[in-house]
Amino acid sequence: MFKFQTSTSSHPSILLLAWLALPAVGLFCTSLARAQEEGSAPAVVAAQAAPPESSELKSIFDGESLEGWDGDPRLWSVRDGVIHGETTAGEAANRNTFLIWQGGATEDFELRLSFRCNATNNSGIQYRSQHVADKDAPNAWVLRGYQHELRNEVDFPNVSGFIYGEGLSGRGRICLVGEKAHMVDGKKVVTASLINQDEFRKLFRLDDWNDVVIIAQGRHLRHYMNGRLILDFTDAEDLALSSGVLGLQLHAGKPMWAEFKDIRIAAIPAR
Repeated sequence: MFKFQTSTSSHPSILLLAWLALPAVGLFCTSLARAQEEGSAPAVVAAQAAPPESSELKSIFDGESLEGWDGDPRLWSVRDGVIHGETTAGEAANRNTFLIWQGGATEDFELRLSFRCNATNNSGIQYRSQHVADKDAPNAWVLRGYQHELRNEVDFPNVSGFIYGEGLSGRGRICLVGEKAHMVDGKKVVTASLINQDEFRKLFRLDDWNDVVIIAQGRHLRHYMNGRLILDFTDAEDLALSSGVLGLQLHAGKPMWAEFKDIRIAAIPAR
């Protein structure tokens, strides 16, 4: 708190300057108080490793065929033991399209896989999603729901791992890489920083295979990249998706490719 001399002075100009400064002091204090009320920057937390693999994990890709999966046969195939999705100028995607796992719904689960893709476009892992199969759908393999973004980039915010609301009107980028956050009264509140730009640059393997872990329990969603927690999000009760299918994305637009391997999933107890 500022204190002013109240005794008489032989220098009235000093008192005049102090009196004139009072509005500015008040404005500063008000701004400081408002900043404190709105909260400071999110706390930086220590790196958190992915939990050990569940003993219940089961492979859902046999390494030889697309048995158990359904997608546009022009765009999806198996090459050298991995799922390969590719669009070209001659074989383009009519809007975003997905390779959809036929093995059941993803509710509370642990998913592990490895991916790589090029940088001309982006891909994604769709989970707890709905298959949009009505007559107005642009293709037969449209999904709507949570998406774990996949990109061959290292500059925030356009990196692999954020949650995108595919087809969820108004949601867009729900939670970004590095954020521990939850929804309050329709707004995202970030409470901690999990990884920064420089750390992600060192963690992510450009032009190479990267390992993804997704753990979903109730409204609580966690994304791990190459063994480290990069996103921790709790959705609102009225917005959260609790069940739906799993899929792999090819994005409309510029020609691209994405590959996937070692795809394993396990149901886990709800919280």
